[in-house]
Amino acid sequence: MELNVLWFILITVLFSGFFFLEGFDYGVGMLLPFLGKDDTERRIIINTIGPVWDGNEVWMITAGGALFAAFPHVYATLFSGFYMALFLLLMALIVRGVAFEFRSKDENRTWRATWDWMIFIGSAVPALLWGVAVANLIQGVPIDEKMHYVGNFFDLLSPYTLTGGLTFLLVFLFHGALYLALKVDTKLVERIRQTALSSGAAAAVVFLGLLGLSYAKTDLFASSLAAAAFWGAAIIFVLGYILAWQRKYGWAFATSSLSIILTTIAFFAGLFPRFMVSSLNPAWSLTIHNSSSSIYTLKIMTVAALLLVPVVLVYQAWTYWVFRKRVTAKSLEY
Repeated sequence: MELNVLWFILITVLFSGFFFLEGFDYGVGMLLPFLGKDDTERRIIINTIGPVWDGNEVWMITAGGALFAAFPHVYATLFSGFYMALFLLLMALIVRGVAFEFRSKDENRTWRATWDWMIFIGSAVPALLWGVAVANLIQGVPIDEKMHYVGNFFDLLSPYTLTGGLTFLLVFLFHGALYLALKVDTKLVERIRQTALSSGAAAAVVFLGLLGLSYAKTDLFASSLAAAAFWGAAIIFVLGYILAWQRKYGWAFATSSLSIILTTIAFFAGLFPRFMVSSLNPAWSLTIHNSSSSIYTLKIMTVAALLLVPVVLVYQAWTYWVFRKRVTAKSLEY
């Protein structure tokens, strides 16, 4: 296998892991101000992701680092063209991280409520923008023959890309609600179930809209793998909704996770061998060949990945195992 192809696959895996793990983080953060009726309930909700949220974001950093090292032209064009969107995403993530740390520094109700809403904003904005970004990659953006983005921020907004953003946001809401149902052991569970069913129904409708628009506006379905993954994600998502309705939260969470992973695979498979589609001229698209680093660089990176990635996976699995128990009001006393 060519190293260019191998690194395209690895970056797909990294983004799949990121959306799966950080997806429920975003969902929990968005649900915080609405599900938690008092400070104890909100602390329970925050503590479900407290030990893992920052570790989940490492997947984004790793994916960005891999993209920079393996495909520097993609990184340069993406970060210059999507500058404003990525700046907003970064600001939201900074606010979110600060909110997690500062919320408990003062017992004043207004202070804590303010930071709770900052967690909501810091979760909702990235969820929306990631969907917009991924949809733009497959729809195409104005890239010239020199690999330069020649559009502006508003060129990134269209009915298709906004549908992509809304789909990510609602799917992450559903995903986060299912995670909470597995992690809390209080009267919150029934309230969480109702929220999961509401957000899941909305997500299913918008997801089908995205599927239809992808067929009409992009060439994603030219790839049989992408088409199979996209339809599989839709079917599995509906199955997850049924399982949530039946209160089988473990299986529902597993299916929502698989749906997110398959959706990510669908978009990357639809892109392959491209990374960014040029809406000005298909020949100007950034591919795994015209945007990659040297073969020597890719070889060094491959050796490093083979040595370090298993260590990271084992450590993160151990973290989830250590903090696997449900969070209760009693556990807040320790």
